[in-house]
Amino acid sequence: MEGQKRIVGIKNVTINEPFFQGHFPGHPIMPGVLIIEAMAQVGGMLLMSHFEGQDTTNKVVYFMSLDNVKFRRPVVPGDQIRFELEMLQFRGKTCRMKGAGFVDGQVVAEAEMMAMVVDR
Repeated sequence: MEGQKRIVGIKNVTINEPFFQGHFPGHPIMPGVLIIEAMAQVGGMLLMSHFEGQDTTNKVVYFMSLDNVKFRRPVVPGDQIRFELEMLQFRGKTCRMKGAGFVDGQVVAEAEMMAMVVDR
């Protein structure tokens, strides 16, 4: 069965996230690495859609590269990030994808990623 070519995921950012205590006191901003991690998790779901109908219990997604990562504006408590990812290439157990995160229609982050499915 062929998987999806595109996926959308939502992350609601709340002040209750523990990283806001230190990043930064009095000026909370979501760390860029966590924005990309959330984007990557959505991308992992896109990749796994290509293995629908197979037993994926003992499979995990490894990210191999991140390219052209850009942060366009800070993400703060109360924001809702809408991640949109598109698969550019799928070969065997590996894929390349491109993604962006949006808050209120404005790009907050973007990246190109390469990932593969491996045995746990």
